[in-house]
Amino acid sequence: MTNHWIDIQFADSILVIGANPAENHPISMKYVQKSKERGGKLISVDPRYTRTSQMADMYAAMRSGTDIAFIGGLINYTLENNLFHKEYVLNYTNASLIVNEDFEFNDGIFSGYDEEKRSYTDRSTWSFEKEENGDFKRDNTLKHPRSVFQLMKKHYSRYDVDTVCSVTGTSKDDYLKVAETFCSTGAEDKVGTIMYAMGTTQHTVGSQNVRSYGMLQLLLGNLGRSGGGVNALRGECNVQGSTDFGLLFHILPGYLPTPMALEKNKDLESYNVSETPHGGFWNNRPKFLVSFLKAMYGDKATQDNDFLYDYLPKRGRDSSHISLFEAMYDGDIKGLFIWGQNPVVGGPNTTKEKKALANLDWMVAIDLWETETGAFWKKEANNDPAKINTEVFMLPACGPYEKEGSVSNSGRWMQFRWKAIEPKAESKSDVWIVHNIAQRVKELYKGDNSTKGKIQAALSWNFGEGDYPDNDLVNKEINGYDLTTGETLASFGLLQADGTTSAGNWIYTGFYTDRNRAKDRDNNDTGMENYLNWSFSWPLNRRVLYNRAGCNPAGQPWDFREGIRWNGETWAGHYDVPDFPPTKAPNAEAVPGEAGLAGHRGTDAFIMQGTGLGGFFAPMNDGPFPEHYEPFESPVPNAFSSVDLNPAVKIWTGEHNEKGDRADFPIVVTTYRLTEHWQSGSMTRNLEWLSEISGHMFVEMSEDLAQEKGINNKDKVIISSARGEIEAYAMVTKRFKPYTIRGEKVHHIGMPWHFGYMGIAQGAIANTLTPHIGDANTMIPEYKAFLGNVRRAN
Repeated sequence: MTNHWIDIQFADSILVIGANPAENHPISMKYVQKSKERGGKLISVDPRYTRTSQMADMYAAMRSGTDIAFIGGLINYTLENNLFHKEYVLNYTNASLIVNEDFEFNDGIFSGYDEEKRSYTDRSTWSFEKEENGDFKRDNTLKHPRSVFQLMKKHYSRYDVDTVCSVTGTSKDDYLKVAETFCSTGAEDKVGTIMYAMGTTQHTVGSQNVRSYGMLQLLLGNLGRSGGGVNALRGECNVQGSTDFGLLFHILPGYLPTPMALEKNKDLESYNVSETPHGGFWNNRPKFLVSFLKAMYGDKATQDNDFLYDYLPKRGRDSSHISLFEAMYDGDIKGLFIWGQNPVVGGPNTTKEKKALANLDWMVAIDLWETETGAFWKKEANNDPAKINTEVFMLPACGPYEKEGSVSNSGRWMQFRWKAIEPKAESKSDVWIVHNIAQRVKELYKGDNSTKGKIQAALSWNFGEGDYPDNDLVNKEINGYDLTTGETLASFGLLQADGTTSAGNWIYTGFYTDRNRAKDRDNNDTGMENYLNWSFSWPLNRRVLYNRAGCNPAGQPWDFREGIRWNGETWAGHYDVPDFPPTKAPNAEAVPGEAGLAGHRGTDAFIMQGTGLGGFFAPMNDGPFPEHYEPFESPVPNAFSSVDLNPAVKIWTGEHNEKGDRADFPIVVTTYRLTEHWQSGSMTRNLEWLSEISGHMFVEMSEDLAQEKGINNKDKVIISSARGEIEAYAMVTKRFKPYTIRGEKVHHIGMPWHFGYMGIAQGAIANTLTPHIGDANTMIPEYKAFLGNVRRAN
C-alpha cells in the first residue's frame, strides 16, 4: 500500500475494483466518505452490486477475471484523449526509454517464450538500449517507435471501448462515465486513488492485475502523491506485517529473495551477484542480507564462514500453497504445521487438500478452536480415526486480546497492541509456542554434530530465559544494532555488509531506538493528517511512498496536497519524511554509468528501481506489459488473441485437478466475504451473536437465471463444478445481472467462502468447487473466476 487509510480522503476520484470496502474494510469507508464530502467521486467496479456500489457515484458491472481488459481500456482512453500527466510521465517513468530492437509481441505472446516449458525462458529482449557510457537511451519527445511510451500505446490500442465492453460485459455508457471521471485525474491539480483487495489478486493474472493499476496511476501522475496511490485493502490486521516478516515462501524478512538451490545462489558471493540489482536502493541488498544473517546466527556468523549463508534453507521447489498440497498428496511431505490457517475451508480444491492431509504422518493444528483442518479426518474417515494414518496434534492458541505485540496495518503502520486479558484455560500466544518449540528443538540437538545439529547450535535465540520471550529483546533484534557499540540503529542506511551490524528486518530499522515507536500515540496532526508521531510506518516512518513524485521536477508540490518540498538545500519534510536522498537537488544529473542512488537524477523518484523510474515496461513471469487472458475456466474464448490462458501459468494435472468445460459449466462463479464472518470462520462461526446474523450457506443469483432454472428465493440448490458440488440456499437478487459477452448471454453467480462443518454456524465449503491453479508470479489461487452450474436440490 503506497499511502495509508487517512490519506484516502484527499482523493478527487476513488476507483474501487476487486474490493468491497463498505462491507469488508469498513474503517476505510470513513475516509472514502470524507473524500466524497470534499467533492470526490467514488467509482465501484464489481461483478456484483455491493454495499460499496450502493454508496458510489457510479457503478460499472464487470465480469470476474477481466480486470486487465477493463484497465487496459482506461490506459488506451487516457492516451487517445491526451489526458495523461505529461510532465510526470516524462520525468518520473520509463516512458522515454528505448526497448531492445528484437523485442516482439505477437498474438498474445511476448518474445522469448518456450511453449514446451510454458515459460519465458529468454528475457534478453525485455531490456533497454544503452549509450556507450552505460546510460539508458532516451527519447524525450516520446515519439521513437521503440520507446516504452509508443510500445505501450500500440499494445493498448487494441483495447478500444467496444472490444473492452464486449469482454467485460460492462455497458458502454457506464464504462465511458468511469473513464471520463477517473482519467480526469491526469490533470496536474487532480489526484485519484485505486483501492483493491482479493478480488484483484486471486486470478491466474493476479499480479498483472495489480501492475495494470500501477501503470494507470503512473500515466495519470497519481503515484507518490497524497490522495493517490495503489492501495491494498488487507483482510486481516497483520497481513502487511506477516508478509513484511517473510511469511511467503519466496522471500525472507524485508522482501529479500529466498536463496534457491541453484548454482547462481551456491554461496553468499554468488547470491549477491545474481540477486542484487544494478542501481536503485536495492543495490544495498548485501548489507541487508548479512545483517539478517547476523541476527539469525549471532557471533557464529563471520566473514570466514560466509556468515553461515550455507545454513539458510535453500528453495528447491515451488513451495506455494498449491504446490505444498500437491506434494502432500503425492506423499513427498510427511509432516505439517497448520498455524492460524484453515485450508480445508480456505484453500482451493478442498476435496484434494483433505485427501492430501490424509497422506501425512503427522499434523499440528494451532488455533483457537478445532477447525475443519484440525478435524479433517472426521469427514474423510466418517469419525473413525483408525482409517486415517495422520496423527493430529492440537495446540490451543489464544486470541488477539490475550497477547501483546505489534501488528502492521494496510498503511504499513506498525502499532503495538497491549494485552487486555489473560489467555483462557491452557491456550498460549503464538510467540510463546514458537519460543518454546525453538528452545526445545535446540535442546534436542545439543551435542549433535550432524549438519542439522550444527544449524540448531548456531541459531541465535536470545530472548530471555523464561517461557515467554522478552518483547524488548525481540524488538531490538528486529530493529538491528551496531555490534561494536551495542546501540540500536536509527536507519537502515547504517547497515553494513562486513558483519558489524545486525538487523532481523531492515525495513523496520528505526522503529526501536530511544523508545518503541510502535507505541507512539500522539494524535496531533503533523500535516495532511499523516500523524507522524502515531505509530511507526516503514520505511523510516514515511507515510506516502515515493513522495518525491509528489513534487514537480523543480521540487515544489503539484498542488495543496503537500508532503515534502525542496527548500534550496534539502528535501524538507513539511508533512512527511522524504522518500528520497535528502540532499540530492532536483536538478542534479546522474553520474554516467554509476550504479545506485548516486547514479540517479534529482527527478528519479522511484528509488527502489534500478532506473529510478516508475515502470510501464517491467519484466514479470508473464510479460513486460499486462495482457488480458481468460481465466483457467472461461465461458468465452479470448477476444485479444488466440491464447486463452495465461501462457506462463503452471497447470497441475493428475487426480482431482479436472478442468470444467463451458458446455457443461456455462456459469461464471466467484466467491466473496461477508461482514459477519471473517476469513474461514474459525473465530466468527464460533460466536453465537454473529452466527445468528448469517448462519446459512447461500448463493446469490440473478432474477433472470433463477427464472431460467425454476429456482425461487430460499430454495435449496446444488452448485457444481468439475471438482464437485455443494448445497446452499438460493438468494435471488438484483445484485447480479446476466452479461452479454461477445454476443452471448453469460450468467454470473457468487457465494461466501467462510462456511464449513465445524463451529456453530455450519454450511457447505465453497472451495470444494475451485481449481488447483494459481497466478504465474505468486501462485495465489484463482478463487474469483471459475465455471459452474446450478440446479434445484430436488
